Amino acid sequence: MTRQAWSSDRRLTAISRASLSVPARQALIDKQVVQGRTVLDYGCGRGGDVRALRQLDCRAVGWDPFYQVDTKLEPADVVLLTYVLNVIEDPHERRKTLKEAWDLAGTVLVASARLTWEKSKVRGEAFGDGLLTSRQTFQHLFGVSELRTYVEEVTGVRTVAAAPGIVYAFKDDRARLGYLASRIVPDAEWLSSEDTTSAIAAVVDYVERRGRLPRMEEVPQSMGSLLGHLRANEVRRLVRDSANASKVEQGGKQTTLNTLLFLAVELFNGRGPFNSLPLSVQLDVRAFFTSYKEACQRSDRLLLKLRDDTYIRGAMHASAVGKLTPTAMYVHQRAVDRLPTVLRLYEHCASIAAGRPQSWTLAKLRHQGRAVSWLDYPDFEADPHPRCQSSYQVDLKTLETSHSSYANSENRPLLHRKHEFLAPDDPDVERYKRLTAAEVKAGLYEHPHLIGTENGWESELVRCGRSLRGHRLVRRTEG
Repeated sequence: MTRQAWSSDRRLTAISRASLSVPARQALIDKQVVQGRTVLDYGCGRGGDVRALRQLDCRAVGWDPFYQVDTKLEPADVVLLTYVLNVIEDPHERRKTLKEAWDLAGTVLVASARLTWEKSKVRGEAFGDGLLTSRQTFQHLFGVSELRTYVEEVTGVRTVAAAPGIVYAFKDDRARLGYLASRIVPDAEWLSSEDTTSAIAAVVDYVERRGRLPRMEEVPQSMGSLLGHLRANEVRRLVRDSANASKVEQGGKQTTLNTLLFLAVELFNGRGPFNSLPLSVQLDVRAFFTSYKEACQRSDRLLLKLRDDTYIRGAMHASAVGKLTPTAMYVHQRAVDRLPTVLRLYEHCASIAAGRPQSWTLAKLRHQGRAVSWLDYPDFEADPHPRCQSSYQVDLKTLETSHSSYANSENRPLLHRKHEFLAPDDPDVERYKRLTAAEVKAGLYEHPHLIGTENGWESELVRCGRSLRGHRLVRRTEG
């Protein structure tokens, strides 16, 4: 990355940031950037991410061939390669830069690039494998699967799509599997404890949710010290006497399904040996399956069912959550984990292949073919009929992605019958049901083909002489 070799003026692509970039924020959300890990922002530009991470007490440094050239390049636990690959016009140098960043990463490389759906925002003339803009900057816009494949080819490891245009490459495959597990098998959230009694209560809560006793390695250190004076048999007896047997059984069933889901996704992304699994997953396998082989066989059968249209439609019809239409099932983010396991697998495989967007409200699973869309309705809770902000879709057969933005549309799609997207016991369901019932009674759904967009819905409100005040339907007042 020497200045003399530049054909484009790359320094102009460095922007000033008032907050964390999307890739850095995603790495924080995914607990890849945490206190105690060192971070190198390779190609940091003006250093906005470095400053923001330092304010969060992260040990971050930045290097850039124009703005931070004097920084000594040393290996770091996490290396951020943020929107660097797309501005390098020489393919050989682009590849060399990625390899250098990978060589500096001790734990994980976070590589990100601008995507092809941003083409309308980039004006320029064809140059090499990209565009040369009027400012003499270069942009190679990546496809989502292209970026993932490119990083895999250069690093030689399997990667995971953390979000659209953001790829994680792990130095140790156990770290990759640990990350996958964190997305599928919920981390144990231990109840706070201040004495032996509350510590026992926290273990009981864990057992009821997980369906098995924890190993000491899974217990928070502070809690372990509160239980240290008790023998293992005594702890088991106290927990057995206090735990609700039906909750333990239900917790075991849920953990079994989560484990099958993890192993199926792991095969989709590359399955390793038993000892490469995170400790908690190993313990779940030992507790709920006769062997690792049996667990893998069952998860393989689950993955095969994902290819069966009839089975998928049956699972959709049997689901206790979600709205079923002639072409797809729609389910709110809050209810996705309540879907049948094969449908959870459907959504998870798409997210591993292409990454979920950071902001989304509904997941849409197609009946036929295999495609998942994540739809963003940012005002879902406040707006009785929320407007769609964007849609991101991945086709699981081709791994092609598409993105649509409605932010500047004058006639955005909107939702009706919000309660149908949620679980029946969601606290907002009754309020949404009352609104739907009032709208049906007022005749607002008599012409369903008209009400799917803002203009059509407003026309029907006028026709029926109604308006909305929050989630209440009222008579329209003239003038």
